[in-house]
Amino acid sequence: MISRVKLISVWVSDQDKAYDFYVNKLGCAVETDQTMPNGYRWLEVVPPGAETHLALAKPNPGQQDATIGGFSGIGFDADDVQATYDDLVAKGVHFTEPLAKQPWGGLMAQFADPDGNIFMLGG
Repeated sequence: MISRVKLISVWVSDQDKAYDFYVNKLGCAVETDQTMPNGYRWLEVVPPGAETHLALAKPNPGQQDATIGGFSGIGFDADDVQATYDDLVAKGVHFTEPLAKQPWGGLMAQFADPDGNIFMLGG
């Protein structure tokens, strides 16, 4: 029986820039950063305390369906959304939608990585 989501791929154009953003701005830990014999780099990060990892993957030739940029469908949770939002803004994270109270009562914002992949932040 499936028990959890282990890994989600985020398509990026430059893995070094993605590394800097996800590790140094979002605070993710590097799970794996390894170059395979064929030259493909496997870069996997994980938010603190999370079970689901992010593979920061550069599309290979022939992967035309790999879209870089746009809404990712991925949402990040935070214990203190306001403090997390303020911290990310201070680190220069670009928010495409500022933090706002939603009709259901929670707070939500949207931010983009250097490739324009858009994520939700809420709690």
